Amino acid sequence: MKVGIVSDLHCNLQGLDLALEAMGDVDELLCLGDSIFEYQFSNGVVARLKERRAHIIQGNHEEVFLSAAGVRARERPGIDPDLLAFLAEQPHRRYLELAGKRLLLIHSTPWEPRGDYVHPHSTKLNRFAEADADIVLYGHTHCQVVKRIGSVLVINPGSAGDARDSRNDRQLSCAVLDMVSDEVRVIDYPDPRYAAP
Repeated sequence: MKVGIVSDLHCNLQGLDLALEAMGDVDELLCLGDSIFEYQFSNGVVARLKERRAHIIQGNHEEVFLSAAGVRARERPGIDPDLLAFLAEQPHRRYLELAGKRLLLIHSTPWEPRGDYVHPHSTKLNRFAEADADIVLYGHTHCQVVKRIGSVLVINPGSAGDARDSRNDRQLSCAVLDMVSDEVRVIDYPDPRYAAP
């Protein structure tokens, strides 16, 4: 069983489509939050995730957009109300059971209050071992992590929509997890929005 992982799409439908192409055939698709960007909504991104039957969680950008602060943004013309309702129904954390393993999907941290930026070399990564899961998947930092901490495999695919990781030349990225071997393949690709004509 192969699982495709994307995070931090930030309304970049081209980035998501390139990730889906790069990952190839996957049995399940996970989106680790921030499919939208600040006060912008993307019908295209949310529709694509929905049609691919992705397991989605909300990130901090969804939280703001769907909060009282986002009222005016949600009233903008052109936002599909069904897609908005669909995104609003998604949880902030999600447990999945796949191939006999327990996965925890979070956007930033397994602990509350959530919101910390846990970068690849942060000592806070060690706390991910406390999670009640075999595999913890997170986003938020836009920086790739594949690391076993105690008995927990921790994965951050980087960002498939807004590259900020200097370690991969600020390319977009996604990941594919083999649920049998626990092997993780991280795939880098250029952001099509900045491609030379």
